[in-house]
Amino acid sequence: MTVYYDCVNRRENKMKVGIPYGKTTVICEIPDARVRGVLYSHAHDYKAAAGEADLVREALRTPVDSPPLRELAKGKRRVVVITSDHTRPVPSAVTMPILSREIRAGNPEADITILVATGMHRDMTKDEIIARFGAEIASREKIIVHDCRDDANLVSLGTLPSGGDLVIDRLAVDCDLLVAEGFIEPHFFAGFSGGRKAILPGIAGYQTVLANHCAEFISHDHARTGVLDGNPIHEDMIFAARAAKLAFILNVVLDSDKKIIAAFAGDTDTAHRRGCDFLKGLAGVKPVPADIVITGNGGYPLDQNIYQAVKCMTGAEASINPGGVIVVASECSDGHGGAAFYDTFKDTRSPAEVMKAICARGRSETLPDQWQIQIFMRILLKHKVIMAASVPPEMIEHLGMIPAPGFLSSSGASLNGALAAAEKLVGKDDASVTVIPDGVSVIVEPQ
Repeated sequence: MTVYYDCVNRRENKMKVGIPYGKTTVICEIPDARVRGVLYSHAHDYKAAAGEADLVREALRTPVDSPPLRELAKGKRRVVVITSDHTRPVPSAVTMPILSREIRAGNPEADITILVATGMHRDMTKDEIIARFGAEIASREKIIVHDCRDDANLVSLGTLPSGGDLVIDRLAVDCDLLVAEGFIEPHFFAGFSGGRKAILPGIAGYQTVLANHCAEFISHDHARTGVLDGNPIHEDMIFAARAAKLAFILNVVLDSDKKIIAAFAGDTDTAHRRGCDFLKGLAGVKPVPADIVITGNGGYPLDQNIYQAVKCMTGAEASINPGGVIVVASECSDGHGGAAFYDTFKDTRSPAEVMKAICARGRSETLPDQWQIQIFMRILLKHKVIMAASVPPEMIEHLGMIPAPGFLSSSGASLNGALAAAEKLVGKDDASVTVIPDGVSVIVEPQ
């Protein structure tokens, strides 16, 4: 189990805090008297009732509001199983063999296609596919990577509640049985990941994703971490899942080592909500506002780029004093994460100008990555952000942030320089500090 913090060196009255960083950990030492709190999800120390495979098999044996998958598979020749891409730590090497056996237990002749839900992300590489599914599944099963811009392989299913055109991958429409696997974590504007997100944005068309992620919805009070009811983004997503006839889901909850601690299977909505309720009971934390908040994006694969690192900043945003400074440790081995995101500051360096332009766009005028930019600008308008990452300092500066002074990325690297820089920005040598080691794993409840 990953140790996030450890009160060590008591003689010097300091707390040693570890932040997941890629596949390693970086460290910050903070005087005890200045630490206001360490916020973390109890999913990280939750003791599962059984092993990973047994948890999955039990969930499939006792589905929520649905017949067992093997019953649904009877007489269904063409079966599509949607799964997540390389940016999500879904343990498919565990889950996919069990899912495929369960489907073929109902129909030994089932022709299974694994459809990788990339949303608007880049394609997976061959090595990433093997790492995700294991060599056996990668070589035995048919794996197709969704392309949101491939109009020839997209089909319209009508109009979303938001008014956008619902367009999804043809494979999901033409099959006899549509299944999805995924994992549930707090999501910074959809409430939670998993469930209905397999369809939208997972296998949706480019314009459908843009309409759902419009400025109006992103700014909605209910488009926040841990919120489903009244969330217009979620309402579009659940409508899309029903329209696509997503018949069955398998969703898991993971600990900090990306191991399965619970599994939920069955109906697209109610099984997902059962899992969300379980996670909320573990991940919900009260805010502990401080002058400085130190956080990270959960380590690999969640912290592969700066684009994804915006997510952990929202947890910090919910537990910080006005004018406070956010320190982020995120490896970002894949760089900035998208040209549209990176080019935000190409013609302007003012977050206010960027935000004004975004909020002036209607639902049908949404631009790529606008949602991430909008949330990023919301944070930069209120807080300075110091970034410790394995990218050139000029990339961090280009995006309106401050490179962590003296930070050299490696296992056990120090964030002490970043903390000192944050103290100067705050103007207090004794600035209070809150630590959220895994900023994407917690739900900071409203004050």
